[in-house]
Amino acid sequence: MIREDVKTMVRDGYARLITETCVASDKATFACGLPELEIHEIGRRIGYTEGDLRSAPERANLGLGCGNPVATAALLLGERVLDLGSGAGLDVFLAARAVGPGGHVVGLDITPEMVAFAREIALQGGYGNVEFRVGDMEEIPLEASCVDVVISNCSINLAPDKAKTFKEMCRVLKPGGRAAIADIVLSEPLPEILLSSVEAYIGCLAGAALKDEYLNAMKVAGFSDVVVIKEAPFPLQFFAYEPVSRVARACLSPPEMDKLNRSVLSIAVIGKKT
Repeated sequence: MIREDVKTMVRDGYARLITETCVASDKATFACGLPELEIHEIGRRIGYTEGDLRSAPERANLGLGCGNPVATAALLLGERVLDLGSGAGLDVFLAARAVGPGGHVVGLDITPEMVAFAREIALQGGYGNVEFRVGDMEEIPLEASCVDVVISNCSINLAPDKAKTFKEMCRVLKPGGRAAIADIVLSEPLPEILLSSVEAYIGCLAGAALKDEYLNAMKVAGFSDVVVIKEAPFPLQFFAYEPVSRVARACLSPPEMDKLNRSVLSIAVIGKKT
């Protein structure tokens, strides 16, 4: 896939998700066709506590992550934080609570519709220490050395140029700043048929890198002390974006599915700007 075509595909896919399949009501948000209780359970399964899920705005949880980077980051009062691929803002709002009114959190997302949705939630919730911007994580629209922490949840796999993304993360971090990332990686390459699937890319599978390549790209970009602090299989039934499973089941045999489920991993990784 051509790099700019991938970005357009991702942008359009998440625009459809937020405008067509996320239906807000007084009590629930339905994301990817899943009811509120199931979305809540997905959150607990990937690492959010009950307290996290209750403290964040209900509509911000779309169930699309693969970990809890806010917990990994161990944020401090007064810190400035950037969330790459912020979506509806769940991690932004959790980070805002952690850094307090003296801190500041920026959510960056490539999809204008997602940003508009998150801004609406922030306005309704009276969040004075957050902002949401439309932007590309390969060309972060922030000045150099301006944030203490960069977080990201299941989003860097969507970047066609991950090496450039990691370099941009280092650029905007202050000296000694840190990154806390939850993402999907692979222990072995995907079947070729999935690599050409639009739905598998939008769903955070087809763009995933091999684990060793991913970690090496962080180090080459300028991160030191890169450590995977948590790693677990992330089988297809864990993907909230259901078309991923549907595409895989349609084109892979049962043994191939078993192999795929063993090779897809969720990792929590930290690194420090040198």
